[in-house]
Amino acid sequence: MSKKPKSEMTDELRPEYDLHKLLKDGVRGKYAARYQTGTNLVLLEPDVAKAFPTEKEVNEALRLVMQLTKVQRSGKRTPAKA
Repeated sequence: MSKKPKSEMTDELRPEYDLHKLLKDGVRGKYAARYQTGTNLVLLEPDVAKAFPTEKEVNEALRLVMQLTKVQRSGKRTPAKA
């Protein structure tokens, strides 16, 4: 039993599927702008990522910050006019 060299690819596609013809009209990044509008990625610093290892924990912490901000804003008193 002889083994094929690793450099030789085993092509499992049928001969009638010519990728050069199928992919000739492909446009790179065609949907990139549409995808980007619905995505908001943030890179966390290592210490923050360690404190909040999951997406759920990050979201909960940010929601708490939003609530505290609302409480502080509603609790402010306007100075009395002289």
